[in-house]
Amino acid sequence: MDIYEEIVALKREGRRGAVATIVNARGSIPSFKSAKMLVRDDGTIAGTIGGGCVEAEVWQAAREVIANEKPCSLSFDLNQDPKYDTGLVCGGTLEIFIEPVLPSPLLYLFGAGHVALELFKAAKNAGFEVIVTDDREAYANAERFPGARAIMARDFDAAFRELAPRESSYIVIATRGHRDDMRILRWAVQTEARYIGMVGSRRKAITVVRELTAEGLDPALFERLRSPVGLDIGAETPEEIAVSIMAELIAFRRHAEGALPHMSWAHRTRSGAEDERAETEPAAAKK
Repeated sequence: MDIYEEIVALKREGRRGAVATIVNARGSIPSFKSAKMLVRDDGTIAGTIGGGCVEAEVWQAAREVIANEKPCSLSFDLNQDPKYDTGLVCGGTLEIFIEPVLPSPLLYLFGAGHVALELFKAAKNAGFEVIVTDDREAYANAERFPGARAIMARDFDAAFRELAPRESSYIVIATRGHRDDMRILRWAVQTEARYIGMVGSRRKAITVVRELTAEGLDPALFERLRSPVGLDIGAETPEEIAVSIMAELIAFRRHAEGALPHMSWAHRTRSGAEDERAETEPAAAKK
């Protein structure tokens, strides 16, 4: 089993994992320097760093690295700690570095108008892969969106049957109409997507969420929704709006929670007063 091939396969599937590597070793240890172990997001492993209690602790730490997407280092003194006396080692010390394995971030972009086009450019520059979907072939084509992973010029309902966002995926809804936005949002909140953003005013978002919860969708599904979409930087032009949305996507990708205002759709949709006070969207979120 080639662990590097396993890593490539994991990334190709859009999944996450963590690789543990012995980076320093002294004395007698149960493996060798540079030995590697891959821990996948489902807990399965490939490779080994020697087995026993050390490997069990590394596996647990790797699960945390997968969750927070940040690397860490572990040190073990096999001479001093009796819990490592498994009969597999004679004594020694080792250091293990655990790093996350992350797929390229994938953005599902619904809509192919002016804002969507600028967002596509910004996303590509930031290292995102992008799948563009719009029901207008004159807009959704390779000439307008060169380098997209895929371009789907078809009815949105037909596209849903071919799309399967994973928990590392991002969705931005920027179509030209309220009805399309609502049916895409209905589908999006029932996927595993990490981020769901919808272009539009706060009043529109509250109305759409209320309609969908009235249909029977669990209000908790909308906790991932960001609408108005993007950070409030006073953006007005399509280019500026794309920057504001991209900044929010990056904040989610990098776990920069401090940059993100708290949003509770469960509260907003219960509050009639909130709906009455809702103003038209900030310029940063307009189409």
